[in-house]
Amino acid sequence: MYKQVNFKGIFIITLLILALSSCSQYQKLLKSDDVMLKKEKAIEYFEKEDYSRSLGLLTDIIPAFRGTSHAEELNYYFALAHYNMGDYMMASHYFKSFTQGFPRSEHNEEFNFLSAYSKYLLSPRPSLDQTPTREAINELQQFANKYPESEKIEQVNTLIDELRLKLEKKAYESAKLYFNLADYMAAVRSFKNLIRDYPDTEFREEAMFLIIRSHFLFAENSIREKQLERYTNVVEAYDTFIKRFPDSSYLDNAAQMNTKAMEQIKLLDNVIVIKK
Repeated sequence: MYKQVNFKGIFIITLLILALSSCSQYQKLLKSDDVMLKKEKAIEYFEKEDYSRSLGLLTDIIPAFRGTSHAEELNYYFALAHYNMGDYMMASHYFKSFTQGFPRSEHNEEFNFLSAYSKYLLSPRPSLDQTPTREAINELQQFANKYPESEKIEQVNTLIDELRLKLEKKAYESAKLYFNLADYMAAVRSFKNLIRDYPDTEFREEAMFLIIRSHFLFAENSIREKQLERYTNVVEAYDTFIKRFPDSSYLDNAAQMNTKAMEQIKLLDNVIVIKK
């Protein structure tokens, strides 16, 4: 009887041996004083998409090549390795450092774009802090200003529009949160800022309706001495709303609040007259 050969086991063992051998060779390479060999291997690792090992070697030898003809090439691979590993924060930093350190490099347009694009990739969902989003917009706009004829311009404009939409959604969500928390005056300010900053926003109709509702609820819950002024704000907001959206789906609801506000204004005016 012949024993069945376990080819799968042999294959796994072979892979382990090769991996250990490769690791041992890499460790020896790290300890080597031969910077030219390390340079060659760093690029070789990069081309094989082994960015971690490439970075290990590049980090070790870049100081030794500073000021030499090899410096630009090494820093080029160094920045790209960070990008390809998904470390976009450091990638953006090193792309920018590269363009500053090598202002005449043929890679500057590419790296100016990738620096901005890395910031774009760091932009979080609308509910989170949007500082990275603003930074990305700023860098993308700088790229467009610096390279107006670039083949990347169309993509850059698309990215900027996408990021601005995210800021718009953030502004809307913040205003809506104030409304839901019954902080009505903060909601009014936030909705007005949304309309001012994004005049073509898809949320404009809802925002203007919620301004009316915020004024109405604020007036309704105010002390009597403040209600006349605050119900007047409801009527003014309603007048602005119907001029902009005469056929709005919110119209009936808005009209009801306007009617109640006018009734309260009339009652309050009468009270003031009687007191006089």
